[in-house]
Amino acid sequence: MWDVPQGHWQIYRFGYSLIGKQNHPASTEATGLEVDKMDPDAWTRYFRHYFDLYRQASGGLMGQRGLQYVLTDSYEATSATWTPQMIEQFRSRRGYDLTPWLPVLTGQIVGSVDESERFLWDWRKTISELLAENYDLLGRIAREEYGMKGRYSESHENGRLYLADGMEVKRDAEMSMAAIWIPSIPGAGSSLPMAQADIRESASAAHVYGGKLVAAESLTCMGIMRQAWSFCPENLKPIVDTELYSGVNRIVVHTSVHQPADDKFPGLGLMAFGQWFNRHECWAGQARAWTDYMARSSYMMQQGQYVADVAYYYGEDNNITGLFGHALPAIPDGYSFDFINADALTRLLDWHQGRLTTPSGMSYRILALDDNARCMSLPVLRRLAQLARMGAVICGTVPQAMAGRGDEEEFRQLVAQVWQSGLPNVFGGQTVAQALAAQGIEPDFRLVTSAGGDSIRYVHRAIPDGPEFYWVNNTLSRPARVTVSLRTQGRRPQLWHPETGQVDEVSYAIVDGRTEVQLDLVSQDAVFVVLAGTAEGSGVSLPVKERSTLLTIDGPWQVAFQPERGAPQSTTLPALASLTESAEPGIKYFSGTATYTHTLTIPDSALRPGHRLLLNLGSVGNIAEVFVGGKSVATLWKAPFEVDITSALRPGDNALEVRVTNLWPNRLIGDAQPDAGEHITYTAIPLYTASDPLLPSGLMGPVTLTLEK
Repeated sequence: MWDVPQGHWQIYRFGYSLIGKQNHPASTEATGLEVDKMDPDAWTRYFRHYFDLYRQASGGLMGQRGLQYVLTDSYEATSATWTPQMIEQFRSRRGYDLTPWLPVLTGQIVGSVDESERFLWDWRKTISELLAENYDLLGRIAREEYGMKGRYSESHENGRLYLADGMEVKRDAEMSMAAIWIPSIPGAGSSLPMAQADIRESASAAHVYGGKLVAAESLTCMGIMRQAWSFCPENLKPIVDTELYSGVNRIVVHTSVHQPADDKFPGLGLMAFGQWFNRHECWAGQARAWTDYMARSSYMMQQGQYVADVAYYYGEDNNITGLFGHALPAIPDGYSFDFINADALTRLLDWHQGRLTTPSGMSYRILALDDNARCMSLPVLRRLAQLARMGAVICGTVPQAMAGRGDEEEFRQLVAQVWQSGLPNVFGGQTVAQALAAQGIEPDFRLVTSAGGDSIRYVHRAIPDGPEFYWVNNTLSRPARVTVSLRTQGRRPQLWHPETGQVDEVSYAIVDGRTEVQLDLVSQDAVFVVLAGTAEGSGVSLPVKERSTLLTIDGPWQVAFQPERGAPQSTTLPALASLTESAEPGIKYFSGTATYTHTLTIPDSALRPGHRLLLNLGSVGNIAEVFVGGKSVATLWKAPFEVDITSALRPGDNALEVRVTNLWPNRLIGDAQPDAGEHITYTAIPLYTASDPLLPSGLMGPVTLTLEK
């Protein structure tokens, strides 16, 4: 019995229950309630049971000779706010009892607005810590109890409600992971700006915490109509290049659904989700050239250390996709950055020999504080004060309020020591650009001359005591001739082409302690400028190559069609055009490989030493394998669809064969026609209608042979 004192009382009854959220998508047998991700006991039991099922099903194949990683996908389970040990966990972490403050969770003010807000900050901080620690625990269970290598770890991905710090969740992951979708139906999947923020979070976590690999669920899309099987390497490359630019070096393609039947084309899909990357894709036989590009690029991006000038502190009680899902921080062109979170700032960041450093080997010139850091916890402020006294260069916002409960007087004194005492290395309220200029830090990458080079991106990586390289990307759908100035000298640059593996010499000059390199970039090009060996004096200028058209290869062309795809065995084309312009339905709606043959007559004078003969196919839909004299020369999958065929040519007549593979939509649209008759294709759900537009298809030209000398 409670003898209630006189007065006006509000009586609260608090309880907790399951929110009813189930894991998805999953088969019926694998669907159930979400595990409590704040309870280490529940979390441990869940994953031990899960791993035991895999170990039993695989006959013990876990670890080195079996299942090596567990992947935690994007967090789509909404946010739980309670766990049975919450009162004890809160007290041990925050130092006070939360019970008197529980009415604040209902919207009631306890004490004052300021005190209530600080309790809420402590509440969210506790949830964040519990989530991050349990993700770390998952990695330890996988490694220590099951012999696995660890975990791939996404977190929230698409700006979802998420009460943990994304970098902290990924800190112990062997594969810090993000996701990037193909731009598709508005609102379906993450936007490109959101994806770039998500990838930057994962890349920063790997750089700062010492991970080597940054993975991404890649090329995901959603949309039932007019999109399935409409992708090819040429239209996928800009997305992959955005991944590489943002920090990815391990591409995990979404999805490759198993195709058990050989008579069902294009086959099964994962509901409305793609990219439909499997063995029944029309261009599956030519996919090696595309996967080689991704593999070479990823391998290079795994070498050495990422080079960045700015560590960008985004504050607490918020997430990177929430803050920067529409636009990344304002970092000037020519400088790179990593995000840094409160955990890494307080535990890992140090000042050594004029650099902000981490145990992972990263170093930065400037620490920038985002506006979100205006409300700052005491542990972060204490570390900032230490770094400032050591000489670290700090710019950006000035803390205005203390986050959580703590010593107000200490907070005011520390702010005064750092931002009001005239420290020459602290640029309170100034932008990153202003601080870089004040410190005289030159851009790492600068465009000297540019023709269409306003959309050039770069990544700089360096191997300690070894070579370094700049990945340079032309994002335009037209060529760009540029001269780039690199913040390095003394090493000879070469051009490495990830599409082919070819290495070229390049003109360069040493100017004012920097290396200037001349680049002729084709449309949507990406190359590695690798600096190794010793530069020659002040540079090297290679002779300018002259080009002239030797032949325009007109018709007729003999065309043979892949069997069992609804087309005739062969036809003769007097001139090149899209196959969709044909009056023959079997050709108009053809999907598969069409083999074009022609005879090239090459004069002796063209095959001289120092001459190169370049075959340009013009417009292609969508991938072309080139054979000369029966010899495979190259697989071309993007504009300008040009290849050097000099070594395969002989004086006189040469058999030219071009195998062009297009995409499935044309045949799917053909099968949807009212008079289609027997269908060639099979899909689990309808994907195209009879009125949908056809995709340009086949070898469209003009095909030319260019003499370069």
